[in-house]
Amino acid sequence: MDFSQYLGGLPLHPLVVHFVVVLVPVAALGLILLVLVRGWADKYGWLTLLVLAVGTGAAFVARQSGEDLAAQIGRPETHATWGTVLPFVSAGLLVLALAWLLLHKADRRADRKRSRGTVVTGLVTVVLALATIAVAVVVGDSGAQAVWGGRVATPVPPATVTSTPAAPVTTPATVVSPSATPSGTASATTSSTFTMAEVAKHNSATDCWAAIGGSVYDLTTWINQHPGGADHILPLCGTDGTSAFNAQHSGDGQATGQLAEFKIGTLS
Repeated sequence: MDFSQYLGGLPLHPLVVHFVVVLVPVAALGLILLVLVRGWADKYGWLTLLVLAVGTGAAFVARQSGEDLAAQIGRPETHATWGTVLPFVSAGLLVLALAWLLLHKADRRADRKRSRGTVVTGLVTVVLALATIAVAVVVGDSGAQAVWGGRVATPVPPATVTSTPAAPVTTPATVVSPSATPSGTASATTSSTFTMAEVAKHNSATDCWAAIGGSVYDLTTWINQHPGGADHILPLCGTDGTSAFNAQHSGDGQATGQLAEFKIGTLS
């Protein structure tokens, strides 16, 4: 089954992940409350387990769809690592919670206080529930960082207006000659022409140029922002990366638009 299919114009993975990072923590928090408040376990025990079961199933779907999507656009390592762990942690919590609920029901039928087994199982359930919440939070946060990190500009606070009026400028404005523009920074212009030999000189993580589709791009700042990780950009430094880019992003308007932001010239 192809889990990388699109729904409503979006890949399946981010849609399913939203179910996971909401349902699993909510169910885990609910279990903690059920262990602490005995009367709630009678009313909401099975409902809480149902929500956890749905969230766990979604976590396994998200894990597989994430692998399929990573093969196309790159692999955000932190998100992928914890996204692989979460389904199994959640499944373990589901099994443990089921055992605890059955012990709780048995105590109720016998009209007795919670047995030692019920108490111990409940405490372990609480600990695993807290761990599950923590993992789910890391999965959600790392996924958001992979998608939005470096894309949302930090708001600039408005300038403070002082009551003292500025002195009038009586001297004519100085006209800066184009030659005054620093020539050491390649990104100062996008009208330059470079040879492949010049591109090849910029082949490190601190100075990374690549030729793609007849244009030259300075990808230095993009290395650590790339959602798929730096390993997908570093091999392009100092090379003609046209085939590699097309293999990963052919027809992807978003990726092409992002690439255009780093254009510094054309390839001669």
